[in-house]
Amino acid sequence: MEYRNLRVALLGGGSVGAQVARLLLEQGPELANRVGATLELVGIAVRDVNAERSVDLPRELFTTNAEELILGADIVIELMGGVEPARSHILLAISSGADVVTANKALLALHGSELFAAANQVGAQINYEAAVAGAIPIVRPLRESLAGDQIKRILGIVNGTTNFILDRMDTEGSSLEDALAEATALGYAEADPTADIGGYDAAQKAAILASLAFHTTVPLSSVYREGITSVTSAQIESARKAGYVVKLLAICERVTDENGVDGVSARVYPAMVPRNHPLAAVHGANNAVFVEAESAGSLMFYGAGAGGVETASAVLGDVVSIARRHVAGGPGVAASSYAALPVFDIGRVTTRYAVTLEVTDEPGVLATIASVFSKRMVSLALVEQSMTPAVMATQSRAARSATATLVIGTHDATEAALAATVQDLATNSVVSEVASVLRVEGV
Repeated sequence: MEYRNLRVALLGGGSVGAQVARLLLEQGPELANRVGATLELVGIAVRDVNAERSVDLPRELFTTNAEELILGADIVIELMGGVEPARSHILLAISSGADVVTANKALLALHGSELFAAANQVGAQINYEAAVAGAIPIVRPLRESLAGDQIKRILGIVNGTTNFILDRMDTEGSSLEDALAEATALGYAEADPTADIGGYDAAQKAAILASLAFHTTVPLSSVYREGITSVTSAQIESARKAGYVVKLLAICERVTDENGVDGVSARVYPAMVPRNHPLAAVHGANNAVFVEAESAGSLMFYGAGAGGVETASAVLGDVVSIARRHVAGGPGVAASSYAALPVFDIGRVTTRYAVTLEVTDEPGVLATIASVFSKRMVSLALVEQSMTPAVMATQSRAARSATATLVIGTHDATEAALAATVQDLATNSVVSEVASVLRVEGV
């Protein structure tokens, strides 16, 4: 059977780009049968054509002239990473009539609204399944499969490096430093792991997911972010004893504030998750996205969040989808931001806290602590008291009675009220130290 020909330009020949090129070349006839058109890889734009590649590819495909390659393509795959020149290349592709597939989460989080507006203006398509959770299909289910539903909340483990580290701390008793060193040795963490352990990577993905799920432009600057650098082995152990596991979560939520105003929240932080929650069973460097929808209920998407060939699978899925549209005709699916909901700062979000305090062990302490919470209208769900192990091991019997550990769980309250309560506790005369503060999610 004779098919029409679609010219595909690839920008970037790294670990993902090389695998995409390999699959396009090796699976050409099969892909043509699925699409109804041949997908011709016309070139791969790279910085250095002589650099070593993870895959043996035809030398003649490589070029340093990305602009020329783009102008001759029907579909442009951008796997360069970074903001520039990726942004300029994508805008050039759109203006020249090409559709775009990208895995560039940083670019989409910062300039997604600009790129989608340019594509909408000319009826072009931008697909970006691989930008959020590697091989896991989540963008297309949100954009298409759940388009007739209303998304209430998304809880995502969307960074494999941090999940690997926290999982090792939980299952092996490793320190954060040792778990990070292991992640680096295995290739999960970069030489500079700041983007991962600082929560920046997850925040970019949260901005993309929230924008998509709630039909609202959510700027990266509006995503609250905390990384895992302050998570301690003691917090992990305390969570385990209480029946929880600590995960770095990207949380995208449609919320109504105390004034009855509907809005959107997007935030990233380490949180305690009940061990019977599906996200608690996500181990190693895997990713998972837990979606709560009005009609469909709870859904979880799980799998590899990174890796060259795994991510290439998602990229090729986007390419096939776009190619089918070329064959069928018609404009691309426009980005949807009609809702234009306000993006709330974290202070207006309702959540729960687990607070561990070192307090003086004397009569009236519990009442004093309870009054601090009551002042901020925060209701207590759990109070447990025990002697501090470190103190018991080093002090005399008489001195041991001076200090105790108080573990407090709260009911739902606004983040602003909870944060203010913790500040009040830190300056209270009966509190020696606010030893740990973790949010509780998934309950």
